[in-house]
Amino acid sequence: MENLDDIKQMEQAADHVLDARGLDCPMPLLKARQALAALKEGQHLHVICTDPGSWRDFESFVAHTAHQLAARRHDDDTWHYVLIKGC
Repeated sequence: MENLDDIKQMEQAADHVLDARGLDCPMPLLKARQALAALKEGQHLHVICTDPGSWRDFESFVAHTAHQLAARRHDDDTWHYVLIKGC
């Protein structure tokens, strides 16, 4: 995976940002699915959440869909994900 500066650049360049802080499982993932549905193939979604289970949830989600997990990081009590919409 990329270094921290590269990940932060990806987050800033995302086509859409989803702030799911304060939402418990499974809401961050469900909100991300809705946000991805509104994007075009190849566009990037930056998800910010406070649910520690999201690390495993997003990993499993991309393993079973056409979407890609371009980057992820954990910063204090916040988790960040950059997803690329698949077809």
